[in-house]
Amino acid sequence: MDPIPDFTADEQACVETLLDRRYGQPVAIELADAELLLDPGSGEMTTCPTLYWTARGAHFVVFKVAEGRYRCQFFYTDADHYGTGRDQYADLDACVSTLLQVQADHERDSAGASSGATAVDLADDYRGPPIL
Repeated sequence: MDPIPDFTADEQACVETLLDRRYGQPVAIELADAELLLDPGSGEMTTCPTLYWTARGAHFVVFKVAEGRYRCQFFYTDADHYGTGRDQYADLDACVSTLLQVQADHERDSAGASSGATAVDLADDYRGPPIL
């Protein structure tokens, strides 16, 4: 199998533009390589060009798995990984936009879950603790 081509300058610029739009400032993107199991039947790992960045406590990776084909995920720790629910994308813009949206949704949901608020606290008619 031929090696997967690196991310082009245009592909990198596309991601930089999306990140700038999302965060309102430039975000440093690092080029890396990752070994992925693209064909589970073969058991052979494939080296894939990868874009990596961090923002708002999350780490993001976009893998180029073939010419014009991408996978993505974000994570917080080695054991805390999330995807978008799709195996791969044919459009880099859609891949990164979806990744950023899923992470933003996760961040929002996690903030509500970790606030310590209960259903009673969040009810419209909640007036405070009962008077005893």
